[in-house]
Amino acid sequence: MLILRSLLFQAAFYLIMAIILAVTLPFFFFLPHRAAMAVVKFWTASSMWALRVFAGTKIEVRGIEKLPKGGGLIAPKHQSAFETMALFHLLDDPTYVMKRQLMWIPLFGWYTWKAGMIPVDRAGGSKALRKLATDSKEAVDAGRQVILFPEGTRRTAGSPPDYKFGIIHLYRELKVPVVPIAMNSGLYWPRQSFLRFPGTIVIDVLDPIPPGLDSKTFLATLIGVLEPATDKLLIEAAEGPNPPPLPPEAVARIHAIQASESA
Repeated sequence: MLILRSLLFQAAFYLIMAIILAVTLPFFFFLPHRAAMAVVKFWTASSMWALRVFAGTKIEVRGIEKLPKGGGLIAPKHQSAFETMALFHLLDDPTYVMKRQLMWIPLFGWYTWKAGMIPVDRAGGSKALRKLATDSKEAVDAGRQVILFPEGTRRTAGSPPDYKFGIIHLYRELKVPVVPIAMNSGLYWPRQSFLRFPGTIVIDVLDPIPPGLDSKTFLATLIGVLEPATDKLLIEAAEGPNPPPLPPEAVARIHAIQASESA
């Protein structure tokens, strides 16, 4: 049944995408920004609907009132492709920082360009960081919410934190609050697998970190709130009535937490 439901979701997911592309492609690139974003938001909402109906995966959002209405910087955990859709749906006018190679993908890259995503050259060094800061500041000044995954790429649920310099750089340059977001999406939408597990993905929006901290203090604060909140969701899912299968990294993390609590 799990395999069948996962296959049904995959079929629905790509069918929805194909229909939206076919219907909107002739005029999408001529739409004003808000109308173009509405098309993308419709796709993300439809995908979340398919996930719930076919895979039995529900979504719970905690602390949604902490999300900025205007310009801001969002720092979510990144465990799967799920959050790239879910956060787009939750925020008013989001823009993702994404590796520029994704912008080269036919159709997908064109749509992300039209939606105003922020490409970054990961091998570009200081020049790329300067452009990232400039593009992000323009987005924030325009009232958009810049989403930057602090660890840069997807990581299996339970993996040790591996925060990159990019989030520190944007925090220093933008001088706006950073909103951390914990989640357990990787347990239900695992990396490198077509399986989608039933249960509840929890998105936990944490208290904003105010601007003005030095780099070291900011990073310690971000890790100090985001990692424990993510651990809490991991344990909550593992101890729930219908727990998903845990990857080895998640099992090891739970054992480490239990050992530290009993020490």
